[in-house]
Amino acid sequence: MAEASALLFAYCETPVHAGTGRAVGTVDLPIQRERITGFPIAQASSVKGVLRATTQANGADAERHRALFGPDRPEEASTHAGALQVTDLQVVLFPVRSLAGVFAWTTSPAVLARLVRLAKLAGIEGPVDPTRFAGLQPGQCAVANGSALLTPAGQQVGVVLEEYSFTLAGELAGLVSALAEWLVALALPQTPEYAWWRENLAKHLCVLPDDEFRDFVLYATEIEAHVRLKDETKTVEPGALWTTETLPAETLLVGLLATTRSRYDKVNEDGRALLGWLTGKLDGRRVRLGGDETTGRGAVVLRVARV
Repeated sequence: MAEASALLFAYCETPVHAGTGRAVGTVDLPIQRERITGFPIAQASSVKGVLRATTQANGADAERHRALFGPDRPEEASTHAGALQVTDLQVVLFPVRSLAGVFAWTTSPAVLARLVRLAKLAGIEGPVDPTRFAGLQPGQCAVANGSALLTPAGQQVGVVLEEYSFTLAGELAGLVSALAEWLVALALPQTPEYAWWRENLAKHLCVLPDDEFRDFVLYATEIEAHVRLKDETKTVEPGALWTTETLPAETLLVGLLATTRSRYDKVNEDGRALLGWLTGKLDGRRVRLGGDETTGRGAVVLRVARV
């Protein structure tokens, strides 16, 4: 049983391709998604591999690393299990093109309910009561007062995302501001280069009904076309055209880290001590997640939130 837990946030600085391999569909190389909701994810096995490679260490830290992740050598895998448990990374904020303010960070009541549930497991008070947004009707959205997304929509002021317009649920503006404050404090990187993001999150944050949010995460990801050229002629080889799907930059993901007492006989530490060591190695760290690293894909910044 886990003795300590923490939230792991991953902020995408470049498009991320955590893929599923080749598929039969409109996109040749799609990203990983939940079967039920269709929401984008990064599967736990991929995330744990990144964390393992990022925290490789020497000396006493090498023993602690083995206690967390298990033996490196396959022939020793049966000696003991690692103490670290990692969940899939789920989407929290998904960027969508906006008529005003350039882009919006969108989320939904179901996504916020999941975030609150994960925060509870980590012993952290959630940002807002997600049921307060359950009354959002189709075509409605909630933004903070003074939002940069507001634009004239007929006789009213509303929000236009892609080619869809939304009216405002003005009574929820205070909740959106509270959500933004929580995310700025716990989820966004705290380094100086992220000052703009921390100052502008509230102005660009938009809570949508679940159905509308699902449609954006299904159909508003980035699709890249690739070709392979012949060396001799520099023309496209027959059949060498394929498409790749990526999560857009500015997406925010969240998962859970949990640790048990060490099962490695050379490290006698409880889960809280091991999680503390891991937090020091990961918090604020830039890593690469998913494929196409050599073309700049997969740059994310990690935040670890724990009590």
